[in-house]
Amino acid sequence: MNEAQTRKEIIDHQLKLAGWNINDFTQVVTEYSVISKVNEPSSEYGTTFSDYVLLGKDGKPLAVVEAKRTSKDAALGKEQAKQYCLGIEKETGVLPFCFYTNGLDIFFWDLNNYPPKKVIGFPSRDDLERYDYIRKRKKPLAAELINTAIAGRDYQIQAIRAVMEAIERKRTKFLLVMATGTGKTRTCIALTNALMRASWVERVLFLVDRIALRDQALDAFKDHLPNEPTWPKRGEKSISTDRRIYVSTYPTMLNIVKDEENTLSPHFFDLIVIDESHRSIYNTYQEVLSYFNTITLGLTATPTDVIDHNTFELFECEDGLPTFAYSYEEAVNNIPPYLCNFEVMKIHTKFQDEGISKRTVSLEDQKKLLKEGRDIKEINYEGTQLEKSVRNRGTNALIVREFMEESIKDPNGVLPGKSIFFCQSIQQARQVEEIFDKLYPEYNGELAKVLVSDDPRVYGKGGLLDQFKLNNMPRVAISVDMLDTGIDVRELVNLVFAKPVYSYTKFWQMIGRGTRLLEPTAMKPWCVEKDIFRIIDCWDNFEYFKLNPKGVENKKQVPLPVRFAGLRIDKIELALELDEMDIALKEIELFRTQLKNLPKDSVVIQDAQTPLLKAMKADFWENLDAKSFDFLREIITPLFRTVSQVDFKAMRFKKDVLETSLAHLEENAEQLTILKENIQEKVSLLPLSVNVVEKEADYIKKVLTNNYWATITDPEFDVLAQKLAPLMRYVDKPVMGSGMDHLNLRDVVTTKEFVEFGPQHESVSISRYREMVEQKITELLKRNPILQSIKKGKQITAEEAEQLAEELHSEDPHITEALLQKVYKNQRASFLQFIKHILGIEVLESFDETVSKKVAEFIQTHTTLSTRQIEFLNLLRDYIIERGQIHKRNLLEAPFTVIHPKGIQGVFSPNEIKEIVTLTEQLVA
Repeated sequence: MNEAQTRKEIIDHQLKLAGWNINDFTQVVTEYSVISKVNEPSSEYGTTFSDYVLLGKDGKPLAVVEAKRTSKDAALGKEQAKQYCLGIEKETGVLPFCFYTNGLDIFFWDLNNYPPKKVIGFPSRDDLERYDYIRKRKKPLAAELINTAIAGRDYQIQAIRAVMEAIERKRTKFLLVMATGTGKTRTCIALTNALMRASWVERVLFLVDRIALRDQALDAFKDHLPNEPTWPKRGEKSISTDRRIYVSTYPTMLNIVKDEENTLSPHFFDLIVIDESHRSIYNTYQEVLSYFNTITLGLTATPTDVIDHNTFELFECEDGLPTFAYSYEEAVNNIPPYLCNFEVMKIHTKFQDEGISKRTVSLEDQKKLLKEGRDIKEINYEGTQLEKSVRNRGTNALIVREFMEESIKDPNGVLPGKSIFFCQSIQQARQVEEIFDKLYPEYNGELAKVLVSDDPRVYGKGGLLDQFKLNNMPRVAISVDMLDTGIDVRELVNLVFAKPVYSYTKFWQMIGRGTRLLEPTAMKPWCVEKDIFRIIDCWDNFEYFKLNPKGVENKKQVPLPVRFAGLRIDKIELALELDEMDIALKEIELFRTQLKNLPKDSVVIQDAQTPLLKAMKADFWENLDAKSFDFLREIITPLFRTVSQVDFKAMRFKKDVLETSLAHLEENAEQLTILKENIQEKVSLLPLSVNVVEKEADYIKKVLTNNYWATITDPEFDVLAQKLAPLMRYVDKPVMGSGMDHLNLRDVVTTKEFVEFGPQHESVSISRYREMVEQKITELLKRNPILQSIKKGKQITAEEAEQLAEELHSEDPHITEALLQKVYKNQRASFLQFIKHILGIEVLESFDETVSKKVAEFIQTHTTLSTRQIEFLNLLRDYIIERGQIHKRNLLEAPFTVIHPKGIQGVFSPNEIKEIVTLTEQLVA
């Protein structure tokens, strides 16, 4: 196809799809005359003609499009398009945006701002005018203030600065790694707010993977940016183009992208935020990310050391080096803490440890089994088979009873605080719910509720999730996957792992449900304090991850259509090696038919037009060599992952037949026998009671004979696939869980112990000791006249103070001033100050808290600080907390010289240094 044909048949159509009228000279001018360099690197200038110039509503050039024939590399038009743009700028004073294409690949070049980038389609006139508006109006981000009412913590400000600094360095992809509960969404909203005020972005897309997370994010944007119009409104289904903030699930946005009637331009958004970026975004959903040409920000709570290579690569970060990271350990260890620490209670039952068999089942239960007609000798299960091959009601009932006894309770000390049960299956979850209702009927079935994603009652205002978050009841949410990630309930104080977890990423996501601290301005009566939450681990998950720190990595699954296409390539290569030309030519035609049937509306397919055109040409197949097969396997075969709207049962059977024909071709008798038996088994399941199946009854019987396979030829494999693959849809789907053995046997606890685990191994014992101290003083207040005097605000004598100290030290928990200083982390307070603090007369702030608070306030009031300046201040905070003092000269020495060789002088201006010195003097005074 020559250049003129390329323009007429392909590029004109692509511009029309973007809303341009090729025949309207007020929109598009073809063969636009430009004064530009004639031949590079000549310095001579002459009149040349740009293939297309796209005009704005004011008639001024907005973009240049340079076209090359499809057989040429689009990059050949790069320099030419640039010179046209520069020529137009010289003539009009306006620098147009630059596009160059061969009809298959389109490249967009925002000259002087970003390097060229391959895009899916052309922008509309509105898109280009928005780009031009942003280019003219955007302000320096270094001077842009951050709204600390949205995200005012030091690390949140640092994260926002890190992204904005990278944007000004022309980066377009970023990854923030922030522990669950540290405010990823708020940080993102504050960043969005700053970028909008600085005129860097007009429209934002926030992508999540579940409806519940969409609703949660929408509420957050409405709360913090109430004047920005959002999509969707309640009940809104169709996409609208008049909003500024869009929040969507991946599947919803993918459907919009594929909708030819009501789609969005690839240039519609200026910023895309991807929540929980460690999740499934590499296969189908990556189409959304590939489609839009925009700045992309990934958010994840997955610890940096277990984020996989693909995630870092997707966001153009070096492995292990995200744009910014803030860990759970840092949040818990902050003074005061930003996240809640946890304690772990390990519970194990007899059946989990020893299995279910005649040896472990009680005599009473053995008699019950006999009455039910069960033979105890036939019951023999390992502990690991619970909830896989056998479900024992007695084990689940025991877990529920232990939870009710050991869980952290509400202020009344009767009911458990808000809690999540993580179950293995919906069947187990329903059984646990039923057990709660039966054991505790006084709560009228409201104590515990199953929340699963396919239950419509869960969502919306007043739904089950809303009730769990906002109402007194239910107290327990029983979840199967749905509540593992992303759900924000600050009042959660108990998590029950009633299932084993093998993914380290998922494990920490689940723990993250409980890490949020309470919001002082929005206390709920069922949870008025929270300084620790409890995890009841019934499946040794913590022990497992001590032995396997990264868990079991999920093997990358190859989609069925990719495997099917790959087998055909293998067969073509083998047929050519064996000089079986008829077979090779037949398989080549079948493969080319598969290529033609790839979904043309897929972004991945649109993006791969150049290699697909190469593979579709007949001459490509005439001279196949090793490089050709590498190209087919590495570039072409993976494109089949886009195949979705097909009969997968039929495709799976065709794949099995093709694999069998491959074994037949290479005369691999052992493999052929195994694959033949697999096919015969599937064919034997076809229901002859169905009319269309009954019509092939004779052929089905034939396939099941050994004689058929002894005489089979390669063409017969094609007949087999053609005749029987469409019938596979009639094979009954096995009922899930039909092989599960259901028992109701009494189980007993064999292990129940607290396990110290987490970033602060000491913090659990310190918090318990503090509780004991406060309980002791509250108890003594009723009968001790000295404490009563202090409570009333009266002065006591030194003798009375000494008497009180002796009494507190003589009884358990043997309170001393030194212990109080350790427990309350304040080495400067006196014994009486601690007592007054415990009695609620005066607030005692530790030195660590004072320093951390003052430094955080300094950062919040100086929101234009760079990431390096914030890093210096955080180091200063840690230095003062650790040493208790600091001198001016220290600011020019190590460790501050790690940040800059000149210490503070290399990071701050003289006026800023004065402010910081004043701050340090206040802190150590």
